[in-house]
Amino acid sequence: MRLVIARCSVDYEGRLTAHLPLATRLLLVKADGSVLVHADGGSYKPLNWMSPPCALAVEPAAGPHAEAGAQEVWTVRSAKTEDRLVVAVHEVLHDSTHELGTDPGLVKDGVEAQLQKLLAEQVGLLGEGHQLVRREYPTAIGPVDLLVRSPHGGTVAVEVKRRAEIDGVEQLTRYLQLLNRDPLLAPVEGVLAAQEIRPQARVLATDRGIRCLVLDYDALRGVDDVESRLF
Repeated sequence: MRLVIARCSVDYEGRLTAHLPLATRLLLVKADGSVLVHADGGSYKPLNWMSPPCALAVEPAAGPHAEAGAQEVWTVRSAKTEDRLVVAVHEVLHDSTHELGTDPGLVKDGVEAQLQKLLAEQVGLLGEGHQLVRREYPTAIGPVDLLVRSPHGGTVAVEVKRRAEIDGVEQLTRYLQLLNRDPLLAPVEGVLAAQEIRPQARVLATDRGIRCLVLDYDALRGVDDVESRLF
């Protein structure tokens, strides 16, 4: 991973346009090819980014960029669309590269791991006729919690969380983008399954065509006493 702290301006051009004026920011260039622009705030989410597959080209600044004081220009082009991310670097304050090695992946807490196991055993909760293909289906960016075959022969990727937030939607979106490139699996639908799904996560998931499924942990374990319920 390459970490660059620089004074820069950023423009995104393509399906949408966005501009970040000159300021000091963190630029991340990851081994998977993605480029992310971060500020010292805003939690985990970058200000702008380009997801793989994409290509980064670095050239000396010229024209309006040079006149504005930039030293070099990073152009990140998407391999699938005409979108591009243009970073005009005016001053580099830090530049380092680090080999992180193979990441072991997220280790789920006890409840989350149990939810995954129970849902795999009761995969019919996704809908009648669904069949489990595999738990922890391996991909180049980490394992998909559950890979399921729908009754119509389609593929369903399920991400299981105890509490689903926006980062869970983003994680599942990355899996879907990758899985849908495999002609043996595509088209692949997504399901976000959790005990609690935050409203923002539900809105984003719905916008991306991802189905949301709320899980009842006690019911999955078979310890829910229906007769003692008030509702």
